[in-house]
Formats: sequence, C-alpha cells, structure tokens
Amino acid sequence: MTATTTERTAAKAGKPKARTGSLKGEVYRQARLWHGWLSALAFLALMFFSATGLILNHPEWLKAAAEKAPAETTVALTPAELAAAQKAADPNRALVAAVGHHVHLLGAYQSGEAMDGEAQIRTEGVRGASDIVVDLATGKAQVSTQKADAVTVLNDLHRGKNAGAAWKLIIDTSAILVLALSLIGYVLFFSLRFRLRTGLILTGVSLAVLIGVFLAMVP
Repeated sequence: MTATTTERTAAKAGKPKARTGSLKGEVYRQARLWHGWLSALAFLALMFFSATGLILNHPEWLKAAAEKAPAETTVALTPAELAAAQKAADPNRALVAAVGHHVHLLGAYQSGEAMDGEAQIRTEGVRGASDIVVDLATGKAQVSTQKADAVTVLNDLHRGKNAGAAWKLIIDTSAILVLALSLIGYVLFFSLRFRLRTGLILTGVSLAVLIGVFLAMVP
C-alpha cells in the first residue's frame, strides 16, 4: 500500500512537468518547422541582397565599362496628341505618355517643367533615364536616353531606388522574412542546452564589435 501510494503521488507530481516539457518541445518543434519553411521562402532573396550588398561595397570588382553616349532620337507629336497633352490635368505626364507611343523611354516620370515654349521632362528607372525636350508650338520632341551600367542597376535594385512599388514590396517582404528567421533562430538557441551559454556569449561579442567599430572607426 505504501509503495502504491508513493507511486501515485510521484505520478501526480510528475504530470505538470510532463505538460511543461511537452509545451516546450512543441514550441521548439514549431520553431524548427517555421525556420525551415521561411528559409526556403527567403533563400533566393537573402542571397541576392547579400551578394549585391557585397558587390556594392567593392564596386572595383566589376570592370567599369566605358560610358556610352546617350542615344538621341527625334519624334514629332501630332497636333491632336500635343493638344490633348496640354489640356490634361498634368501636361508633363501626358507628354511623356504621348512621346512614349513613338519611342521607347527608360524609367517612369520623375520631373518636368515648361518654360519659353518648351517642356523639359525627365524619366528615371533602374535600367536608365530619358531626357525629353518638347517644343510646345510644333510638337517636335528631342529624346536623349542613357542606359544604366551594371553597378547602377544593382545599386538601385538593392536600395529600391526608382524600382517601383512592386520591387519595394519585395524588399520589405525580404526584410521581414530575414528578421523573422533571425528571431526564430535565436529562439532555437534555447533548445541547445550545452551550447546556449556559448551562443549568448557570441551574441554579446557580436553586439560589442558592432558598437565598438561604429564608435571608434566610423567617420
């Protein structure tokens, strides 16, 4: 009787620990699962932004190609196109659309102004830029198009400059995924009983190095 009572008491006393252990194990199991799936999802984006960041930090690694002269083109807007653009709510944007029907432009509308009977407009994008001068009396348009080199393309894609809303969404999504991966990975540190202390020490050293380099060496 005494042995049975002792066993029952021990079993009851052990139940909460079993539930606690089961919950902790489930947390770690889910963390490993999510870490795996998020890693697969963010794999290419992480490689791309890591590689472009490394290249942009060392632009000399890419051979600088000789800068090509801008491509010059002359187009003539029809009287109807010119009149419709001038009557639009935003004449400069309307002129860009009209000129774009005659010649390929690089980038999206960036800026424009009209003075002395001319409209001077610029479009910019990751692939390059176009400068447009339109004679508002005759509809004659001079278009100068400059393609971007490889370093400029990578730089704009890495920073999201002139890349449009869709690419900026990719950057934001990639940043959130990498942040989630880092946080989940840090949670997994706590499942490594014999490596937790080492992991925490390395984290502290990494933080100290970053702060030290910033304070002592960054101008």
